[in-house]
Amino acid sequence: MTDDQSAPPQADPSAGGGRGERSDEVFPGGRSPVSRRTVLAGAGIGAAAVAATGFAAGRHTSRDNDSSSDQVVPFRGTHQAGIITAAQDRLHFASFDVITDKRDELIGLLKEWTTAAERLTRGEETAPDGAVGLGDYTPPADTGEAIDLTPAHLTLTIGFGPSLFGPTSAQPGLRDRFGLAGRKPKGFDDLPLFAAEKIETNRSYGDICVQACADDPQVAVHAIRNLARIGMGVVAVRWSQLGFGRTASTSTAQNTPRNLFGFKDGTNNLHAEEPELLDKWVWVDTADNPDSAQWMTGGTYLVARRIRMDIEPWDRANLLEQEQIVGRLKGNGAPLGQHAEFDEPDFDITSYGVPLIPKDSHVRLAHEKHIGVRLLRRGYNFTDGSDGFGHLDAGLFFIAFNRNTARQFVPMQQELSRKDAMTEYLIPNGSATFAIPPGLAEREYWGQHLFEG
Repeated sequence: MTDDQSAPPQADPSAGGGRGERSDEVFPGGRSPVSRRTVLAGAGIGAAAVAATGFAAGRHTSRDNDSSSDQVVPFRGTHQAGIITAAQDRLHFASFDVITDKRDELIGLLKEWTTAAERLTRGEETAPDGAVGLGDYTPPADTGEAIDLTPAHLTLTIGFGPSLFGPTSAQPGLRDRFGLAGRKPKGFDDLPLFAAEKIETNRSYGDICVQACADDPQVAVHAIRNLARIGMGVVAVRWSQLGFGRTASTSTAQNTPRNLFGFKDGTNNLHAEEPELLDKWVWVDTADNPDSAQWMTGGTYLVARRIRMDIEPWDRANLLEQEQIVGRLKGNGAPLGQHAEFDEPDFDITSYGVPLIPKDSHVRLAHEKHIGVRLLRRGYNFTDGSDGFGHLDAGLFFIAFNRNTARQFVPMQQELSRKDAMTEYLIPNGSATFAIPPGLAEREYWGQHLFEG
């Protein structure tokens, strides 16, 4: 499934940049190409490979039998890939601070990133033969850990944070470093603080985000690692998050996944097969912005929230309590009082005068009938080990796309944060929003219409 993309550009076989390819170098004097340094490095690589084998052991998905060409998601198109693309299984999300004040340096990086990103989504190295072909005394132009791996449906989605345009509500001391204040979309600002959250600044905000999604975690990590490497001196990673086990379906062809509470999540999500609803709730329209911000027409706004789940107390709650908090059966995901997952919730059913779906249940409060808005959810589960008390640092890395965050996500979250019974088990500690421009035409680069429009 693609985001209304055109046919993918074909890799140039003469470039020799495909994964698994390497030059057969001839060394002067016929010396062995294997130096002691190489042997020692090889030992390290071997150890790393063993570790990688274990790391990769869980990455197989139902799409593993696709041929390599079938695993390429087109990079260019009307909208960026990675939004309504069928949600992949793995995520590496990174937020960057721009550390230069020079506009030309930032534009130069965005051009370089675009070239590298397009190659990566085709399953190529960031530069032809970049990992091993540049000689002994040149730092490789690709880190190499994705050699021999498939494209794995990799998508790379870029966004720009409110701080790139100057002062924000959460960071009022910022300057307009790049002359973009007049290009800021209408109402675009940091998310407000919500009840019952503990936002950490080192997990929040950022000038630029890149969302890497793939069906192989090593492919997603390789992509972000190389973009960060290329950006050295211009950008620095502010925070990042790994994710697994998508927590929403973005296509009707996908089953609804489960979150770490064990419940199906995102049953009522928007899907790629609903273009009229996507136009209404996801894609920015010309009427949404003044002329100076029309670069966002066809784009969308991303909301990212790191939501730690209080796993251990939840696991001690009985099944009835869990189902009443969620408003659905744990087994098949049916709304309480119904039989199947996709049955429409009936909020009027009562038992001895008490609503069968509690008034403070998550399903009732988040439903369009209650709040009047919808979002396209695309989040992932995460586990980052345990904290100092032996409790899992795990939860939901919530990602949602919407057309107007102030009118859609913010009022929904204000309602949930104050009334949802589930908040007792949630600790939101990361928060960010980004403007996601529309997709690229041929020869365009990331951010071109923002900087040159």
